[in-house]
Amino acid sequence: MNISWLEDFLALALTKNFSRAADLRHMTQPAFGRRIRALEDWLGASLFDRSTQPITLTETGEWFRKVAQDLLAQVARLPVEARTIEESSSTTLRFAATHTLSFTFMPNWLRSLEPRVSVGAIQCVSDMLQRCEALMLQGKVQFVLSHSHPHVKDQLEAAGYPFIQLGNDTLVPVSSADNQGQPQHRVTSLDSQSCALQLLDYGAESGIGRILHQILGPQLDRLSIQTVFTAHLASVLRPMVLSGRGIAWLPQSLIADDLDAKRLVLAGPEQWQIPLQVRLYRDRSKLSQTAEGFWEAVCASDRN
Repeated sequence: MNISWLEDFLALALTKNFSRAADLRHMTQPAFGRRIRALEDWLGASLFDRSTQPITLTETGEWFRKVAQDLLAQVARLPVEARTIEESSSTTLRFAATHTLSFTFMPNWLRSLEPRVSVGAIQCVSDMLQRCEALMLQGKVQFVLSHSHPHVKDQLEAAGYPFIQLGNDTLVPVSSADNQGQPQHRVTSLDSQSCALQLLDYGAESGIGRILHQILGPQLDRLSIQTVFTAHLASVLRPMVLSGRGIAWLPQSLIADDLDAKRLVLAGPEQWQIPLQVRLYRDRSKLSQTAEGFWEAVCASDRN
């Protein structure tokens, strides 16, 4: 028996019409009819009374409707149950971390935990926030490390995933410096429209971009802005700022060395800066013994 036959059967049981059911299943009516007949032949019983209009379920068909629904539900649960069994014995920690934090924050943070917990094998996917969130929602990672803002609710917070704040960062407007060490591009005031702001902006899938535009969107809308470059990652915008192309809002953790060396300078007053939180999200379901021990160590470290 083909599992898809169960979905065919339920579509016909719902619509009571071969033509409409075939449309729902994206196939021709003759092909759909052959699949229903193949299911009945496999069972050795008729499931539909074709003598009525609309067609009706036979007594066997009524019984089989519940069977088909239960079977499909069991099939849908199989990947989750398989992952749960594998998870219970796994000693590998599975992370997704936004690109910037994966190489600015994560290494030193993991090292700081070593006195409390043995940090063994780690699998880490470094990507945009949207992709990291998707991996958590699909149950493919145990933890997500990301920048957040208390007034910008991300997908994981909205879905009720537990999190702990590990630290702080700041999103700052920066520019390359001129020969006098002054910003080549700057935002001088909230109402300044004297010249177009050369903006190096984030793409729609960027978590930092989401925070930037939700927090400073109204103020930015009051300025004359020319977007000269767009990318999803802060690490891609950074070299464009260094080359003098314009202003970008970058995490301070990413550009600390550039600021110290005066390669980059602040391009606006403090009112243009956005405080960020560094958060660690965990899966809502019970994790492996190793992962649960790691989470407990993180929480204990935060309390101290």
